[in-house]
Amino acid sequence: MFIRPDAIQRLTTLGRRSITLAGHSRRAASSLIIPSASNKNFNNSAYHEQTKLLARTIACNINHGASHLHQRTLSSTASAPPSAPPAQQITSFPSIVIGPNHTLSPQGSFAEAQAAFLEPPMELVESLLDQLIDLKVGIVAHYYMDVELQGVLHAMKRRQMELLHHQKLQEEDGGVTTTGRRIPEYPLVSISDSLKMGDDAVQMCTQNNVSSIICLGVDFMSESVSAIMGKNDFKHVPVYRATAKHIGCSLAESAEGDAYKAWLTKSAASDKKSLHVVYINTSLETKAISSSIIPTITCTSSNVLQTILQASAQMGPEELQICYGPDTYMGDNLVSLLDAVIESGWSDERIKEDLHPFHDQTTIQSLRDNINVYPSGNCVVHHMFGHSVVETVLNDYKDAYVTAHLEVPGEMFQIALRKSLDDEGVVGSTSNILNFIERKVEDAAKSTAEEKQRLQFILGTEAGMVTSIVRSVQDILDSNACQNVEAEIIFPVSSEAVMAVEEGDAAVGGDGTDSLGVVPGVAGGEGCSTAGGCATCPFMKMNDLDAVQDIVDMISQSSGNELQLSKHLPPNSLNGRKINGKDAVELGIEPIVFMREFMMGKRISD
Repeated sequence: MFIRPDAIQRLTTLGRRSITLAGHSRRAASSLIIPSASNKNFNNSAYHEQTKLLARTIACNINHGASHLHQRTLSSTASAPPSAPPAQQITSFPSIVIGPNHTLSPQGSFAEAQAAFLEPPMELVESLLDQLIDLKVGIVAHYYMDVELQGVLHAMKRRQMELLHHQKLQEEDGGVTTTGRRIPEYPLVSISDSLKMGDDAVQMCTQNNVSSIICLGVDFMSESVSAIMGKNDFKHVPVYRATAKHIGCSLAESAEGDAYKAWLTKSAASDKKSLHVVYINTSLETKAISSSIIPTITCTSSNVLQTILQASAQMGPEELQICYGPDTYMGDNLVSLLDAVIESGWSDERIKEDLHPFHDQTTIQSLRDNINVYPSGNCVVHHMFGHSVVETVLNDYKDAYVTAHLEVPGEMFQIALRKSLDDEGVVGSTSNILNFIERKVEDAAKSTAEEKQRLQFILGTEAGMVTSIVRSVQDILDSNACQNVEAEIIFPVSSEAVMAVEEGDAAVGGDGTDSLGVVPGVAGGEGCSTAGGCATCPFMKMNDLDAVQDIVDMISQSSGNELQLSKHLPPNSLNGRKINGKDAVELGIEPIVFMREFMMGKRISD
């Protein structure tokens, strides 16, 4: 649904109040990603317009004035005990400054660890790319990969495109390639979110005729990639994980126990019709078992709101119970969004025109009252963004853009949501966060301002995103020949996630000075807190460069490595199984198919 200009004018003048952030009153298009279910193409401009209205309402409702959230958060944390002993407290977050001409300036030891591998040796890149081309192997990787591995993957993708360009130029001149081999048209390396990983694997099979796919992520991702490929007639193409070990996921595993099944069973026994909206980041087995208990559709962090709005409108808001899981933070954030719409007093006409054409105050209230959120699921990464992080953001980064994944806790979510009102922040998926940063840097690079600008972005998701961000920012600055814009990517690492080094124990640099005063991750893994939460996902980091090289080498000598390669295949616990007389794999894929049908036709499948 596109928002008409007269609707925007009416909503922004009726009951308008100025929301001030960091002393500046701003009114711009919002970046909260809430597309309408009736917008056939989920058009980004419609996202921004619709979000502007809803975010304004939410901000006014949540804050009851510009400073209420600030005051409430500070008061709630002021009396709390320190999140770490005094020796571990830090006064600012680590960051990486991305400047013109590919300059990088890491600030703090955690950022230094992230920046160390962003520019890999080209001989390594060339060698691994040659193997992929010769063996016809594709790689699909999640954004949260190890930074060293991501640096190589990005460089490989870029190098392949350079070789493809040279190949086309040679062919246009009537020549032949000097190597005698063809460079594939479609990238052999893809770095994306979990849903697109499967799509890219299918494209590699379709366009490049790859013989195998290496999936870099957690186990449920390789499992889903394999299932999606099978659904597209590429079941014969093997999918390999980088390690033979189990690669878990705290969020996905929260839906794999008896507690989740009991919650679904109890929900299904309700007198109301029930629909289970399950986050895509869960195992195929979870989706299959869920489907056998209760009607189930998957969602992403980008389409979850329009999914529940459409389901409620289509099936009857008073009769339908929506069971959302397993991500508790995301579910609670959705409820907060609906509460804000209700309590702000939007008229029925406004809701129909600017939120969903088949909803009004009564139906939104019924939807909100009939949402059942699973109470015990979260991601260790997004769990990191709690009180100590919120306090530092509010105190020390008032002028920064704030990005937050929909999975983050409520306080961090509300800060980003308030900022999104004035296009100073974004709430959404990893792709939404990357797109927001790209847009802001592009706008600054194209501006006519001559003074030096440094844009600050709080990265409210896993630190592995920084590699993709660095590459995108560098490309934007290069393409605009921009010399006066910098982008600072700030890692909101909790004080619990670092450990101070005693003066006598500090590492000594080449100049005789202490080189590391604060070491990331000593408390519980790389950037992790013993109290729960990580700035980097410890599961994703089980994928590393050595493991990828090993699996590529095994594929090159597959005739003698069949047994070893079989240990790298995705989990296959559903193969050959039936649940309630149905093929378990098909039952697990079914919720994904329902989501894709909804994304195409804007209607929940019967």
